[in-house]
Amino acid sequence: MNLIKSTGTFSFFTLISRILGYLRDVLIAFHLGSGPIADAFFVAFRIPNTFRRLFSEGTFNSAFVPSYSSELIKGKKKGQEFANRVFNLLLISLLIIVSLVELLMPGFIYILAPGFKDNSEKIELTILLTRLTFPFLIFVSLASFLSAILNSHNKFAAAAGAPIILNILLILVLFYGNYLNDHLVIYLSFVVSLAGLIQLIVLMIYSRKFYKSKIELNFKIPTSVKMFFKKLLPSIFSSGVTQINILIGTVIASFQASAVSYLYYADRIYQINLAVAGIAIGTVILPNLTKNVQSKDRSKIELIQNKALELSLFLSLPAMMALLIAPNEITSALFGYGEFDLNSTNNSARALFYFALGLPAFSIIKIFSSFLFARHNTKIPFYFSLISVAVNVILSLYFFKDVGFIIIPIATTASSWLNSLLLFIYLNNKKYFSINLNLINNLLKIFMSTIITSIFFYNLIDYYSNRLLYENEYKLLVIMLLVIITFVAYIIISILTKAFKISDIKLKY
Repeated sequence: MNLIKSTGTFSFFTLISRILGYLRDVLIAFHLGSGPIADAFFVAFRIPNTFRRLFSEGTFNSAFVPSYSSELIKGKKKGQEFANRVFNLLLISLLIIVSLVELLMPGFIYILAPGFKDNSEKIELTILLTRLTFPFLIFVSLASFLSAILNSHNKFAAAAGAPIILNILLILVLFYGNYLNDHLVIYLSFVVSLAGLIQLIVLMIYSRKFYKSKIELNFKIPTSVKMFFKKLLPSIFSSGVTQINILIGTVIASFQASAVSYLYYADRIYQINLAVAGIAIGTVILPNLTKNVQSKDRSKIELIQNKALELSLFLSLPAMMALLIAPNEITSALFGYGEFDLNSTNNSARALFYFALGLPAFSIIKIFSSFLFARHNTKIPFYFSLISVAVNVILSLYFFKDVGFIIIPIATTASSWLNSLLLFIYLNNKKYFSINLNLINNLLKIFMSTIITSIFFYNLIDYYSNRLLYENEYKLLVIMLLVIITFVAYIIISILTKAFKISDIKLKY
């Protein structure tokens, strides 16, 4: 496996999806702004979107890939049998869960958006929209299962590209926003589930070389399958702790008008980098890291782990600095149009600033968790995630009355740094991972390159500040050019400081 090449493939399709997702969100911001209808849609969309992230962005992989790889070693037939048992149990469980939630949707929404209860129209709309979006859970979960099959065989393109379908279909609906008027959110919600079905069909086609699903009612569950499902819930919780914290934040934010929308737009911006710096790397390293753990090849394990951490920080640190330097300019350029006014822009930018402080931590959690998942250990990341979520909830609830929605990104960031620290301490104590002189040297070079580039970016933003004002119609083009220039500068500086080596591109892991 070539880490940079495989990560590049995964990241390319993920970035295409994120860019289309951005275009989708610009159109949503233009048509819906940050009012009550937007809040209702974002709660309805947040639920399937959170599950999409929980299942498809490496979390299902965390439990499935090590278990499936262990079965494949015994033979292709064993791997097929294991995968098919998992598929059937997953399908039955999902059908039961979705059916129950659809029946009990009013109570479900009261739990997820308790702040809506005083607005009957808002909560009725949210219930309707969530009923339309919730079947997406079935399709995205089964699609994630097929993606994990592909990833186990080091095939990353189709799995990373499948979410593009959702964004394309939503964009097509949004282009007719002016004609659909108040019915727009209903069409958007229906299309979410439709896109999930199409995504599942596409992945069934791409994965048929490695696996063909077969529906069978066999209630005898092998030990290997029991062990997988025993690991699955902790794996989903620990790998998706950032998304769980954001979902909890959405629940709390529902008590403040428009806060759900502010957090949604801020979340969309920093997620672009997290998709590459955390999710892509964590997903790509897992199959080979698992194999090397099983063969006890310590030199390969150390090489993969060190390079994964280096690459993660190489990508996340400059992104963090860019978001800290220009949160208002970036938010305004990306979303400041139509119904998304200056006040909405400023509030989303404030949330983005505090989310940005946690960006490296969000990525490190993904990387460190993968080190444990490769060893079939999902319990420890689960326990640390529980602590992280508890800290997040306590901070958010305690300070929300005085500080408002801004405590949510602050609490999410603080709890994520705590989580990453706990993971590092555990890995170090177990001697699964340690920081050696070579790693320290490479990280110092990355920090140096990031600082120099940040100074350069700060001066660019200052020089072109008049062209980045909310009123400027060309602000998006300006910020894109400045980011591209800064990125090129960062690569050049990193080559000069040897934080980035051309030889790493060809290095096999």
